[in-house]
Amino acid sequence: MVAVSVDHYVSPEEYLAEEAARPTKHEYRDGYIYAMAGGTDAHVTIALNCWAFLRGHLRNQSCRAYALDMKARIEELNCYYYPDVMVTCDERDRTTNTFKRYPCLIVEVLSEATEAFERGDKFADYRQIESLQEYVLISQTRLQVDVFRRNEEGLWVLHPYGEGDRVLLTSVGWEGAIADFYEAVDFPSPKEHPPAADENR
Repeated sequence: MVAVSVDHYVSPEEYLAEEAARPTKHEYRDGYIYAMAGGTDAHVTIALNCWAFLRGHLRNQSCRAYALDMKARIEELNCYYYPDVMVTCDERDRTTNTFKRYPCLIVEVLSEATEAFERGDKFADYRQIESLQEYVLISQTRLQVDVFRRNEEGLWVLHPYGEGDRVLLTSVGWEGAIADFYEAVDFPSPKEHPPAADENR
């Protein structure tokens, strides 16, 4: 994210009004507005794959899956974020059209520019959402899905998945192949490394 220069505190109400009129998306952290970079082909494809299988799984249930353009509201920290995918099963979220307060599952697709933030400060912010049960981080360069799950003691436990694994999302009762996240994704070619020098020369 890149901070947008403003010379005054921006209230949540001002942010929501301005965001509705902007052609590009911005996130909001306690008075500061941050521009979001556009997604890559892999990023968008992974996010929509995830949304599609969750939407199908949740069909005819009370839960709803959202992708890319729906904001998550963290009231305790005065934040609005745009998760790549979010699921809420709380009836109270039916009353707000542009943001949700009570998600049980949030998914972010990682990029080189955002990974540190999404594993660090953003995850710390999301943990303030009492309804959140799972936070999922998906690599877009290799088969890797990290599921952070809140246990009965309220501690967040990492469940990593790799090539050939089946991924479990207990918050919504979904299980599927890790390959489901990566359908139609073309991974970048591995960078060529020069051969190691011969130490005997």
